[in-house]
Amino acid sequence: MDPFQVTSFAFPIAAGVALAAWFCLIIYRGTIEAHEDDQLFLADQTLATEQREVVARIERINPLIRKVMISWIVLAAVSAGLWVWQGIRSF
Repeated sequence: MDPFQVTSFAFPIAAGVALAAWFCLIIYRGTIEAHEDDQLFLADQTLATEQREVVARIERINPLIRKVMISWIVLAAVSAGLWVWQGIRSF
């Protein structure tokens, strides 16, 4: 098998894995956000502390979601480029 064909299979698979990881991270963030309350807890410090922890977890996961999304876009663009290049070569 031509090394070019191996890379043309590897990039779409890697893009699919990155897309699946992105979906999982989005779902995970959604479950965390479901526990976030829109109320201010002025009287109960325990609830306020829990709320701050939830917000901190969301803020930690957002950059990771952004990085995975960018890597998926790059992998998808490389896959499309390889697909077009392979089509041009065989034309």
